[in-house]
Amino acid sequence: MLDDLLQKTSRTFALTIPLLREPVRTEVGVAYLLFRVADTLEDATLWARDRKVRELRDLARFLEGDSGETAGALAVRWADAPPLEHAGYRELLAAFPEVARAAGALPPDARALVVEHTARTCRAMAEFAAREEERGGLRLRDVSDLKAYCYAVAGIVGEMLTELFLLDDARLGAIAPELRRDAARFGEALQLVNILKDAAADSVEGRTFLPPSVARGEVFALARLDLVAAAGYCARLETAGADGSLVAFTALPLLLAKATLDRVEALGPGVKIGRAEVGAIVAELQAAVLRREVEALLNRTVVPIRGS
Repeated sequence: MLDDLLQKTSRTFALTIPLLREPVRTEVGVAYLLFRVADTLEDATLWARDRKVRELRDLARFLEGDSGETAGALAVRWADAPPLEHAGYRELLAAFPEVARAAGALPPDARALVVEHTARTCRAMAEFAAREEERGGLRLRDVSDLKAYCYAVAGIVGEMLTELFLLDDARLGAIAPELRRDAARFGEALQLVNILKDAAADSVEGRTFLPPSVARGEVFALARLDLVAAAGYCARLETAGADGSLVAFTALPLLLAKATLDRVEALGPGVKIGRAEVGAIVAELQAAVLRREVEALLNRTVVPIRGS
């Protein structure tokens, strides 16, 4: 059931999570679905601001064990007044009791990490939701505000994934400080690409994630620098001898993001890379993983700054 929900709620992670070996695959899969629940509450186009804030904080309390509500009660409440129209996300909310049970069945150390970071992102999302106008519409002010938002919705995810990787593979202990240093920037890179890609659709829904006072080129430049930091993160995993599945899991979204960023910069918001290009990227990455040449692939495709 969890794999089915993953297919219905994600394009990128439906490709990357199956690359992982167990137990990390299940841990990351459950964590993704919990974060996707939080994202769905934050994206709630059919709820007023105060409802978003309340539901995000209630989810955090539930995860931390400080709520008197059950997962079933939350799911019923969300079903009675759905936050948005997306069928896959509605199905995920209805299945929240099953997702919560899967989270409870994780090994204690992994469960604690997933719960802690999901609750953190819920509370951070609630702070931004509280700034919206009554019927929705968040406007970010400047680059610092944009970075803070990216941290709330994606940087924390990068930090959680890093801790799960370190928990699973003792060989990564030697590079733990470097991984932790760049974990949030990895998440920021992917989020900035999504914001640039979805700028037109977000504007229609009243969200202004690109601050009007900031030149679009500055945001593209920030995204590219973050992608370079993320490439260094992946390269360190390979050099440290991490399992090839973990290297592939981290490298694939980075390669897809770079290709998407190039396309958006050339053609404007709303464009996506096609299935054929995705397939070519996956095949090239698989070959590089087998040869232990992912760093070289990233150096060719991600690290060069366009126009330099």
